[in-house]
Amino acid sequence: MNSERKKSFDLKAAGTLTADFLLWCLGCLLYSTGVVIFTTPMHFVTGGLTGIAVIVHHLVPAVPIGAFVFVANIPLFIISWKVFGYKFIIRTMVATSLLSGFIDLTQFIGEKYDLLFNGDEKLVAAIFGGVLCGAGLGIVFSSGATTGGIDILARLLRIKLPHISVGKLVLACDFIVVLLNGLVSKSIESVLYSLIIIFISSQAVDYVVSGMSHSKMLLIMTKDPEQVCRDIIKFCGRGVSVIPARGGYTGQEREMLMCVVRAHEVAAVRKIVARYDDKPFIIITDSSEVLGQGFKSHKDTL
Repeated sequence: MNSERKKSFDLKAAGTLTADFLLWCLGCLLYSTGVVIFTTPMHFVTGGLTGIAVIVHHLVPAVPIGAFVFVANIPLFIISWKVFGYKFIIRTMVATSLLSGFIDLTQFIGEKYDLLFNGDEKLVAAIFGGVLCGAGLGIVFSSGATTGGIDILARLLRIKLPHISVGKLVLACDFIVVLLNGLVSKSIESVLYSLIIIFISSQAVDYVVSGMSHSKMLLIMTKDPEQVCRDIIKFCGRGVSVIPARGGYTGQEREMLMCVVRAHEVAAVRKIVARYDDKPFIIITDSSEVLGQGFKSHKDTL
């Protein structure tokens, strides 16, 4: 019995790892396309080690962007191995290797078949570059890995600067890279467009990591909480928490229901509430991320 359970667990783990690997490939391909096809030909940067690699490539064209990214990450992998654990680092090393390979492959294909963006619409290049880079990073992040570089550096810096968030440290590092690119290219225009790319990319990352879940949290005050709770569990298959509440004005003790559902399930919950109460009080809010039964696994996101 134990052997069968272990075999089932191993198959599930292998399937999860395969799915993650495919997502890393997709994410790295999108990111590489954004960098190589849209931003690099216009002398824009996306921040991070990739941005530094692009700057070095413009100064010394013989240096491949992808290879530089991988080599520059090696010291960070060594330093952070004991800090973050081998699982995180191995996943990041694999994702970084994929990213480096896809960048150089995309660059080779782009140059050979003349796919590099060479139009005059710089804003178009910045928008598409930012969206593709952000979407690619978001897919990698949501599948439990990072592309290394500035992300690892920011996590290491936060150990010494715990009062500053990782997001702010990453933003500060990206801003330094953008300014460096402006000094090298001697172009304020390049700095401004690069900042646009970073902003769009960050929004795309947030949308992919948080927005794709489309989860909603409902806080429900109704005169028949027991019936509503029972029907939500029975017909929607969602858990419900019953929270004691007291009206601030009336002082009346009541029960408030809290449940988290997919966006498309909100209408079904509202219909259930309407069966028992024609004047309920319902608050519906977005949930940026939901971990637990029926949603993403907390363990798989670590």
